[in-house]
Amino acid sequence: MHSPIDPNPSRREFLKASSTLAAGGALASGLGFPSVALGAATGDKLKIGFVGCGGRGTGAARQALSADSNVELYAMADVLPEKIEKSLEALKTQAEPQKFNIPPERRFVGLDAYQKVINSGVDVVILTTPPGFRPMQFKAAVEAGKHIFLEKPMATDAPGLRSVMASVQKAKEKKLAVVAGFCLRYDAPRRAFFRQIHDGAIGEIKALYHSYLTGPVKPMPPASERPAGMSDIEWQVRNWYNFTWTCGDGLVEQAVHSVDKMAWAMKDVMPARCTAVGGRMAPNNEGNIYDHIEVNYEWENGVRGFLAQRQVTGCFGENKDLIMGTKGNAHIGRRGKAATVEITGEKNWSYSGPTPDMYQVEHDEFFASIRRGKPINNGDRMCTSTMMAIMGRMAAYSGLEITWDMALNSQERLVPEHLDWNGKHEVPPIAMPGKKKFV
Repeated sequence: MHSPIDPNPSRREFLKASSTLAAGGALASGLGFPSVALGAATGDKLKIGFVGCGGRGTGAARQALSADSNVELYAMADVLPEKIEKSLEALKTQAEPQKFNIPPERRFVGLDAYQKVINSGVDVVILTTPPGFRPMQFKAAVEAGKHIFLEKPMATDAPGLRSVMASVQKAKEKKLAVVAGFCLRYDAPRRAFFRQIHDGAIGEIKALYHSYLTGPVKPMPPASERPAGMSDIEWQVRNWYNFTWTCGDGLVEQAVHSVDKMAWAMKDVMPARCTAVGGRMAPNNEGNIYDHIEVNYEWENGVRGFLAQRQVTGCFGENKDLIMGTKGNAHIGRRGKAATVEITGEKNWSYSGPTPDMYQVEHDEFFASIRRGKPINNGDRMCTSTMMAIMGRMAAYSGLEITWDMALNSQERLVPEHLDWNGKHEVPPIAMPGKKKFV
């Protein structure tokens, strides 16, 4: 498939960055830890700082500790002290004792704890807090010259995403490794699958359909369960999956994996525009996210992409990808209990190779790139896929057709500019299409 000609300069400039590999980045920086930034010998111990100690974060920390023979967990941070201790207890059952150098004074608590981890002398930072915090934490880590693993998505609003884009460019200049938690890009069957597509196995892509139909991740508790005296910010952070400023909505936080696969199929060329429908079926008390969204993306060359996302209990569940081309179809999904990764058409193909744990692979390749002095940088595509998901949410919430430039240049700021753990923050009501204004 030929990349579309893009007549819009601002979109063209954004996409231009997607074609540049970080390994060919510009100037190395001597900031922070030059011996590590320029390639660390196996004998150089890499100190890991871990920010956001929930379940996914603990998994990422475990994989980081397993990815290299000479690393140590050196500092941890969370807004809740009990999460740090629970995570550390779990990690100590899964990694060698010599990989822990984490005294109580390097277990930091609070909204500013991420900065204390960054300043503690670590070489590598793992950022797995709710995504609303990602832009400021990523910016701080890049400015300090740290290698970074950060979970998806990269932001919950366009101002935050633009901040991440600027930080990505700085990371390239400093030759920092940046690996994003779009784990499917590190899955062996999917790598082979998309390689087949890009090599022409199904001809030119004509349409794509992706689904992410599942149950709620973390239902919002009733307001009566909110402890007396608990601030708005603490209540919202403790229930972060139910607020757009902290999670971005289910499309942005969870189904962004499906968005990323759609982008992958299209060689990370972004759609020109989209429309969407969605809403909230199940009551959500104080939360303000939708529980279902369906997005219709359109590329300049006429290709259409359809994404169905739902998080409702008791409904049909499905997570699949169907890519239709002029010479055949490509499919990832299930047939009965068996997983399928296959192509049918002029030339049939199915994956039959090894299937290593993709979560471990992304950390193995991350640390190996640091050791080689040729750091991986997923920065451009992690931004485009995140922006593509935010674009879909904007279309669903507003009821408007949203162009790429509208989404990228939106001035709507969801994340409070001044965060105070004890502060007030009134969240907007659930968006009403046709009434919510695009900003």
